[in-house]
Amino acid sequence: MCAGDDPTCHAFEEHRRRFRRDLEPERRAFLKSGFAATGAAAAALAAGGPSLASPALAEASGAKIAATTHYHLPANAETVHWGFFSRSLKPKVEIGSGDFVTIETLTHQASDDAERMIQGDPGAESVYLWTKDKMGVSPRGAGAMDAKVGPGGGLGVHICTGPVAIRGAEPGDVLEVRILDVAPRPSANPKYKGLAFGSNAAAWWGYHYNDLLTGDKPREVVTIYEVDATGARDWARAVYSFRWPGVTDPFGVAHPTIDYPGLPVDHTKTQKTFEVLKGIRVPIRPHFGTMGVAPAEADRVNTIPPSYTGGNIDNWRIGKGATLYYPVAVPGALFSVGDPHASQGDSELCGTAIECSLTGTFQFILHKKADLPGTPLEALDFPMIETRDDWVLSGFSYPNYLRDLGPDAQSAIFQKSSIDLAMRDAFRKMRQFLMHAKGLTEDEAISLMSVAVDFGITQVVDGNWGVHAVVKKAIFSDRVA
Repeated sequence: MCAGDDPTCHAFEEHRRRFRRDLEPERRAFLKSGFAATGAAAAALAAGGPSLASPALAEASGAKIAATTHYHLPANAETVHWGFFSRSLKPKVEIGSGDFVTIETLTHQASDDAERMIQGDPGAESVYLWTKDKMGVSPRGAGAMDAKVGPGGGLGVHICTGPVAIRGAEPGDVLEVRILDVAPRPSANPKYKGLAFGSNAAAWWGYHYNDLLTGDKPREVVTIYEVDATGARDWARAVYSFRWPGVTDPFGVAHPTIDYPGLPVDHTKTQKTFEVLKGIRVPIRPHFGTMGVAPAEADRVNTIPPSYTGGNIDNWRIGKGATLYYPVAVPGALFSVGDPHASQGDSELCGTAIECSLTGTFQFILHKKADLPGTPLEALDFPMIETRDDWVLSGFSYPNYLRDLGPDAQSAIFQKSSIDLAMRDAFRKMRQFLMHAKGLTEDEAISLMSVAVDFGITQVVDGNWGVHAVVKKAIFSDRVA
């Protein structure tokens, strides 16, 4: 159902008015907080809990905001880039600090079931257009245009909407991104009214791939899931699965495995297995797998490995109510978002989540470098997640692989990742956070990490493997700031 985010809806203007009305409580909370240039010194809040943006920083950042505007950025062939971040991309919209943007995102796996996820949707149809003469979006990936598997080489697979440029953002600043709302993109096919769909591919890059017990080995299996787009049901169910049949794309290139994004699956050549995962309800927790700003180290950067500017973190906590903090690396920050998920478990073990198109509403707050000294954000050089109850730090095998691995970094990272390295990085980042932001000694920080911080495997499939560290805000409730 349109929530004021579908310009093709016959009642778009009415739905948009309702959405803006419903957003007013958030706007009023914003104006009452230290982010507004009112001189108020109230503590900044992020979804109900204490924020990393201290009251003083909130007031300093808010003083630079005169008014706020709400933008809408649809997903179509003109507004997305496929498989790469780039410092050279032209912004699709330029906004000011404090502004709101509703951004549509498309899953890069919609062609696994075009009938359910593409058909009748003008935006998705324009992006996935592929005939023997034309691709709607090209390249797909950061590789060579003449790559054998297709332009861009599939070195990066995520459809990213953007970038959004933040006026005045410069390297050394910190960009705060609040996720105010996340909603599934309904199927545009009248046969599936009120439903949304997603795809899970147990693919060759999955952790399981060379460790199978039964059947043909190895194999790739795709499972299609159904989600209630109206929000009445908070769980997903599997509809059917099929073995990857091998695809010959419209350019005539054979793909025996899932080695290039957006391959059109011909279901006359698949054998569907229905009633898979029968009787199982998968709790949905919609979130964005890939979200971040452009890195400075290279002009086109594969979206698969995450890094210090965010990107493909693949943490299910990056959903409604969460706030992300990113170190700005290039002028304008150049924020992009994609890889939407209906649900995912920690590790994303088989290679993907329930890859399902979503629409998000975001608010962007720019914290200038000059205002950061003495605040918890002063030394931030990695993406950080804040929820109502937790602070979540993202550790990677290589915290900045583009810098750490030299000129061949974008290929070397896929051979060098390990959980041990990611755990070490998460430990070091949490130690830094506890010492710098919370004022603990090193010995105090180490003890607290062992008894009260949860370390978990974020993902083992994105080239630069991830371990997250979660600390509860409540444990600091009696500590004097």
